Amino acid sequence: MIYRAILLLAMSAAIPAPGSTEAGAPPAKHCASAEYRQFDFWVGSWDVYPTGRSQLVAHSRIESVYNGCGVRENWMPLKTENSGGSLNIYLPGEKLWRQTWIDSSGARVEFQGGWNGKAMVLEGYWQDFVAPGKGALVRMTYSKAADGSVRQLGEASQDKGQSWQPSFDFTYRRSSN
Repeated sequence: MIYRAILLLAMSAAIPAPGSTEAGAPPAKHCASAEYRQFDFWVGSWDVYPTGRSQLVAHSRIESVYNGCGVRENWMPLKTENSGGSLNIYLPGEKLWRQTWIDSSGARVEFQGGWNGKAMVLEGYWQDFVAPGKGALVRMTYSKAADGSVRQLGEASQDKGQSWQPSFDFTYRRSSN
């Protein structure tokens, strides 16, 4: 009986507890693949301008969150009636990025897409984007410039992606604050 108890105790000590790792082995790092770093060029504190113009229209804080598993945006326009933010994540099972945008008008938009080798491109249907009751498919392209700035080009389609019209075009420049 004592021999059996000692044997069971020894066996249980050799089996790692659920969620633990073997002694000396580093814990598994989630969100470690290169795909999770594709949007890191956007991380930072930014001053935002219409592309090609010098009039500041917003501040934006983009953070890597949850141990690098997500990217969170806090959009703070100088006109506070349209502030908002997004939460972005790469989904390896779907091999794409998803963004959920919410704003102070009550809008919520689900975007999806990915890295095309040069830029992050996300698309989603935005209810009431054109006017109340009139939505559009919105495509956003985020690209890093040689000077470290980031361009966010927004285009809208009212014919299910057959044609696209420019909608917004911002340049994010690193904030000095």
